[in-house]
Amino acid sequence: MKSAMKSKAKAISRVPQSRHDAIWAVGRIGTLRRSLAAHKAKADETIRVAGEKLEADTAEIVAELAEHERGVQAWCESNRLVLTNDGKVKFHDFGTGRINWRSRPPKVSLRGVEAVIEACKKLGFKAFIRTTYEVNKDAMLADPTKARLVAGVSISSEGEDFVIEPLELETAAIKA
Repeated sequence: MKSAMKSKAKAISRVPQSRHDAIWAVGRIGTLRRSLAAHKAKADETIRVAGEKLEADTAEIVAELAEHERGVQAWCESNRLVLTNDGKVKFHDFGTGRINWRSRPPKVSLRGVEAVIEACKKLGFKAFIRTTYEVNKDAMLADPTKARLVAGVSISSEGEDFVIEPLELETAAIKA
């Protein structure tokens, strides 16, 4: 018989042993957070510079690509019947690549939703109108005594969080 796997909680290695140790640890937490923020800012700057360099290095390529794409599209549109066998297919294979004409799926656009709903009601098109119901949790939180009378409703706290807020110190530069 195989024994059940037991999970052990990892031991906390840095537990202050006195008020003095806790004061030092909170200060150290602030220092470490500032150090992390400095490293993140340095990484973000490196990424920004790399992005700008990529954009500058590829600007001519992007411009030439766009010109070729517009040119091929213009030529294909003017020769569409020949390329698609009088509209029997929606693609053409050039050997070096393939072009396609794809139909976009239909979509519904509404202007004046209330007026559209009223028009659907007048015409008897009830299938075009959707009625939705949902519980108003904000109202329940505003009146918890009434809300608790409803079967299936419970109102509780999410618990509490322990937050450490070290004193923010202005530093000229953090050495990485």
